[in-house]
Amino acid sequence: MLGSPALSEFRNSCIGVALGVMVAGVVVAMSAGGGSAQATSMDNYLDRVRAEYGLPALAAAVVKDGVVVAAAATGTRVDGQILPVTISDRFHIGSNTKSMTATLAGMLVEEGRLAWDSRVGDVLGEDVPEMSQSLANATLEQLLSHSSGIPSDTEEMMDLYFSDAVFDDNPVQQRINVLASWQHNEVVIPAPSPFQYSNFGYLIAGMMIEKVSGTPWETLMYERIFWPLGMDSAGLGPQSTYGLIDAAVGHRIEADGSVTAMLWGPAADIPPVMGPAGNAHMSILDYARWAGWNAGQAGRGPQLVTPATLERIQAVHVQTPVRENPPPGTPSTGGYGLGWSSVAFDWAGKPLLTHNGSNSMNLARIIVDTETDIAIVVTTNFPGAEANAAAGEVMEHLYMQYVV
Repeated sequence: MLGSPALSEFRNSCIGVALGVMVAGVVVAMSAGGGSAQATSMDNYLDRVRAEYGLPALAAAVVKDGVVVAAAATGTRVDGQILPVTISDRFHIGSNTKSMTATLAGMLVEEGRLAWDSRVGDVLGEDVPEMSQSLANATLEQLLSHSSGIPSDTEEMMDLYFSDAVFDDNPVQQRINVLASWQHNEVVIPAPSPFQYSNFGYLIAGMMIEKVSGTPWETLMYERIFWPLGMDSAGLGPQSTYGLIDAAVGHRIEADGSVTAMLWGPAADIPPVMGPAGNAHMSILDYARWAGWNAGQAGRGPQLVTPATLERIQAVHVQTPVRENPPPGTPSTGGYGLGWSSVAFDWAGKPLLTHNGSNSMNLARIIVDTETDIAIVVTTNFPGAEANAAAGEVMEHLYMQYVV
């Protein structure tokens, strides 16, 4: 059984604490006029931010016109140990996986195996035959835009995610079992905004993808996202190889403020059943590849989907309600597409595509400016408000440096 600390960490937001670490950073490509001085500047800047916010490790990359013009990684894989990260270290990206799930759905829509208005009951009714009518009527597009009426993670959902039973079968069957246990619930679309952030909705969307393709979501992620884009470091689940410390491992903040390195095993990530909602990991460079492909609006590299389909994925479908005290990384207002938020940052002067991801042990952020074909990605192996603030500061700094 997955231990209660992992469950409690997933349920609760965390606050960072001050930590001291070693430094290692690399810039893999430079913009015009760049050189070793710029490489050192990027490295030193990230390390200063990392130290200021008390993070074990911090990585960032800027991709412009499909080229990584700057990237660096600084800090340690494990808090308190001299295990410097490298530019190739894998970081967990959490809910930034959602835009990849939406892209898989777009592929199947283009192939005629799904439609944006495909209903849950029509696709999954054979496997889950007793679902409530309101749940059965939810569409693929509603699931991907968090507007189906399926609520944010409830206690019942959390118990299903983390129950002993979810480890009895493969992830495909696990997802069927979880939905079967929840199928009698009615869903109600809220007003005035229909938006309710729902990991469970993405679990169901992943099931619809699996059903019509006949292939596990996990396999499709490799075959149709990671490998075509050359994201060789990308994978699913905990970022460190079991038994090794070969990545920037996540950290859990305990109730007494102490920090535990989550090296590997079930407690080092969300349960596999939740994969479509957010369990991908990759290096900062591969994260930049994904960001750059989106910034280019499917106009270069492998055409995973057509530009028209990607435009629909990235377009705002619902307006999010105003939140006075949103969780770390959640915007107070904005719009939501299919796996992407649209937020007007003050320093950008316009809405940008963005998303955050965290499994309560790591944090990742992304911004994409399709007008200027630039994207910025930031990752850290630490959770909570301090990590989110550090990532936000880095995004603003790099955007101002490379765009404004």
